Amino acid sequence: MKILIVGAGAIGGYFGGRLLEKGEDVTFLVREKRQQQLRSNGLLVESIHGDMRFAEPKTILAGENTEPYDVILVSTKSYHLDGAVESIKHYVGDETMVLPLLNGIAHLDVLTEAFGAEKVIGGLCFIETTLTQDGKIVQTSPIHDLVFGERNGEKTERILQLEEAFSGTKASFHLSEKIQQEMWHKYLFITSLSGITSLFRSPIGPIRDQENGWKTIESLVHETAEIMDKIDAPLAAGAMDGILGRMKEIGHGMKSSLQRDMEKSLLTEADHLFGYLLKKAEQSGLTAPILSAIYANVKIYESGLGAGKNPR
Repeated sequence: MKILIVGAGAIGGYFGGRLLEKGEDVTFLVREKRQQQLRSNGLLVESIHGDMRFAEPKTILAGENTEPYDVILVSTKSYHLDGAVESIKHYVGDETMVLPLLNGIAHLDVLTEAFGAEKVIGGLCFIETTLTQDGKIVQTSPIHDLVFGERNGEKTERILQLEEAFSGTKASFHLSEKIQQEMWHKYLFITSLSGITSLFRSPIGPIRDQENGWKTIESLVHETAEIMDKIDAPLAAGAMDGILGRMKEIGHGMKSSLQRDMEKSLLTEADHLFGYLLKKAEQSGLTAPILSAIYANVKIYESGLGAGKNPR
């Protein structure tokens, strides 16, 4: 299959590298600066699962070589989604699958409106990885999972072809027949983790070690799950308890990517994660005081960025 990956950053670059390592036909849609970096240094990945280096991976700039691809993998931050949609319009053909790996759910509406529901499949990933200033991708944890599937759960011919293309790599690519449910479960988890760590400006461990810190975590998970239940999200029975169990088990020093973005004085995905749920809560007549406080906290931080201040 012809695979186009939007960007060659921490997520797209890592999974794209694993597919290249296997021998798949992978092209990266990048900006000019990243293209020059890849041409000079190659695609470099340092991973506990094995390092990779590709001297000059195939890259294109938006608008170049406007031929359709079989699958387009989108792993941008939510605030870059509109730009990504505009960039990939040139490469979406009649049979193209668009596979998003963004956190949350709101991006599905954006992609469906742009390309049609039949072209957008479901996807998510679990990975701890970062892009260094010199362009190297560093992947540090045992988990490097990418989950995908038809949003209606069917095992269609095209999704089985995609499964074949994704098989046999050194990363974990998994076809799910319940991808919508898995996406909502991750949404519940990532909202809770990023919300609580950004609110307290702390890794998860010290928060849960405090009695009132753990009570706040429990309240946040309950609030978020209640909103999702109200809007008929496909959460499995026991999903809330499962998320709380994971919050107890993850490493003491674990930080969320949103918290790390704040520490670097970068933009965040607050609107995509928290703002979306708060709008749904308001429409449903629900109150969510902890989620509201988290959202306010991050928006105050972002207003400091807009004023040219260091909010830390």
